[in-house]
Amino acid sequence: MSRKYFGTDGIRGTVGQDPITPDFMLRLGHAVGRVLRKTNDRPTVLIGKDTRISGYMIESALEAGFASAGVNVLLTGPLPTPGVAYLTRALRQDLGVVISASHNPYQDNGIKFFSAKGEKLPDAWEIAVEAALDDAPQWVDSASLGRAKRLEDARGRYIEFCKNCFGADLTLKGIKIVVDAAHGAAYHVAPDVFHELGAEVISIGCKPDGFNINAGVGATAPGALVEAVKAQGADYGIALDGDADRLQLVDANGRLYNGDELLYVMVADRLHQGLRVPGAVGTLMTNMAVELALRSRDVEFVRAKVGDRYVLEELAARGWQLGGEGSGHLLALDKHTTGDGIVSALLVLQAVCRSGRSLSDQLKGVELFPQTLINVRLAAGQDWQNNTRMAAEQAAVVAELGERGRVLVRASGTEPLLRVMVEASDAALAQQCAQRLAQAVAG
Repeated sequence: MSRKYFGTDGIRGTVGQDPITPDFMLRLGHAVGRVLRKTNDRPTVLIGKDTRISGYMIESALEAGFASAGVNVLLTGPLPTPGVAYLTRALRQDLGVVISASHNPYQDNGIKFFSAKGEKLPDAWEIAVEAALDDAPQWVDSASLGRAKRLEDARGRYIEFCKNCFGADLTLKGIKIVVDAAHGAAYHVAPDVFHELGAEVISIGCKPDGFNINAGVGATAPGALVEAVKAQGADYGIALDGDADRLQLVDANGRLYNGDELLYVMVADRLHQGLRVPGAVGTLMTNMAVELALRSRDVEFVRAKVGDRYVLEELAARGWQLGGEGSGHLLALDKHTTGDGIVSALLVLQAVCRSGRSLSDQLKGVELFPQTLINVRLAAGQDWQNNTRMAAEQAAVVAELGERGRVLVRASGTEPLLRVMVEASDAALAQQCAQRLAQAVAG
């Protein structure tokens, strides 16, 4: 069964347009509540949100929908997505709900759900919710209505959780860090975490007004962090996105490290401690240089589809702990059940403190391969998958690259485009091969 509302990461859209409207959110809360009550007569859900102005409206509508289905609600106020996942599990709640559109601008919003274990829910659960949305509502009577209350010190509880992910024998004393929370959910969390571990903290992107989330700051606009690190003479800069599940990191020289590189550092730290790392999971877009570097250290590397959800599924299937995406979604499943930008930053800084080596030093020999991406517009009905000329050209390019690169050809999910990506140890070779493939598609 195809899903009408749920995408790869919950439900998301523009506020005021279907489905991000108050009437739909009331129906959604009621439908989810009915699904929960099939296995629990009096469930409780925990609801957190980021700093968008629309969060108030959506929170109220969801609360009413849950109450009308006989479900209790616990409200945290603004809290990072991974904080909601943690508290759902720690407080033995039946479901975690996050109101956020992550790295999108304030005009958008969305809903994510976490299981009682703090994990993303399976497709079957989402399908069950969509089926309930199509049914007529079943309002409970007054005696059965759900109650709502606010959770005191949700922020403080999550701060302590994050700090406990950092080595107890280590400190950040003597390190100056710029923290950019994208005017998002971590604005009142992230600076305190690093400060309480001993760092000198300078905060930017920590003054939300409901409209400025992700606006020129945060993980999707790291230029502001680079400039602040240089201006403040800081050792490191940490940028999160609006719901704080994504990380970008900058060193004192203004050098920006992406998620592929940070994943390698996290693996290397485990190996440095003498721990076994059987494998790590990236995506189809993970830079080949990282794959080769990991394999040179006898760490198996597997690629999942693009999306942290698919990385998580692959890790769970293999019983591994470490994975991530170049965008900065990083997973350490022995620390948390979901991607967490603050925890990921702490694990990278832990590697720096424990080894006494800078990030650039730890990544010597891991030179990212140049990538060339060409978008080829497809004509209506164009069958690129059965294009024999392109298939022959792709086979020739793959043979020519050998161990020096790779090819990725995939259709856009939102536009009539074919994305042709070639990655090679030589930039000119990557450009040449990508152009040959693009011409084969067009011809």
